[in-house]
Amino acid sequence: MPTIAIVDYRMGNLRSVEKGFGAAGVTGVAVTDDPRAVALADGIVLPGVGAFRDAARNLRESGMWDVLLDRVAAGVPLLGICLGMQLLASVGLEDGRWEGLGLVPGTCERIEADVKVPHMGWNTVEYPQVSPLFDGIDEGSAFYFVHSYVFVPADPGCIIGATEYGQPFAAAVRSGDLYAVQFHPEKSSHGGLHLLANFGGIVAERRGA
Repeated sequence: MPTIAIVDYRMGNLRSVEKGFGAAGVTGVAVTDDPRAVALADGIVLPGVGAFRDAARNLRESGMWDVLLDRVAAGVPLLGICLGMQLLASVGLEDGRWEGLGLVPGTCERIEADVKVPHMGWNTVEYPQVSPLFDGIDEGSAFYFVHSYVFVPADPGCIIGATEYGQPFAAAVRSGDLYAVQFHPEKSSHGGLHLLANFGGIVAERRGA
């Protein structure tokens, strides 16, 4: 069984995330579509590219939805990436209104600023508060974003990374042992790999506690 399970729910970029962890020196990471493997893993990664509605449906149909809720409730560290961050919201507002996992109360909303959408490119990220996810990564480091929607948390106090693209938005959030980033760390060069290594360290520390 993998130490860190990357959840396969048919929503893209799985292998690149797996390779990113390998490049970061994190072992025991594997892509899996088996809810039982996710239930036994010491850490979970929820990546994703695509539409909120389709992703939420696939999570339910795959059996991953309830497993994710149970494991986060048990304190297992989870890292959401891009769409995986947005799915943590209570509600997604992409082409309708769709229920999210509700693990971090808030909404997933379209970028409304007068800028080109989707947002594709490098943005610097500031740290409103200290977090182990960004340990050793200089504030103001740049990460690679590809998205049309942003996560708007009900409690801004959960924001650990902030940036701006026409409007300020949450680049990263934290709730207990749950972390999520809007950018793609696996595509973000040294800073992104350092972040993946940090998550691996969080999982190892939690496992040994």
